[in-house]
Amino acid sequence: MAGTKAGGLKAAQKNLAKDPNFYAKIGRKGGQNGHTGGFAANPQLARIAGAKGGRISRRTKKTVATEK
Repeated sequence: MAGTKAGGLKAAQKNLAKDPNFYAKIGRKGGQNGHTGGFAANPQLARIAGAKGGRISRRTKKTVATEK
């Protein structure tokens, strides 16, 4: 049953049976694994990238309804 939803649920039950904090522990390891990098390390770069993304956005522009 490897790779199926049923197999995944079965594996999750087995992991939790062995250690009730299994997923909390692996989540903690992932969170502690790195604190640098990304846009948080360079806010100026984030601003530039966000502006570029906004200019090429595929979302339609909102039209503002004005009262007459």
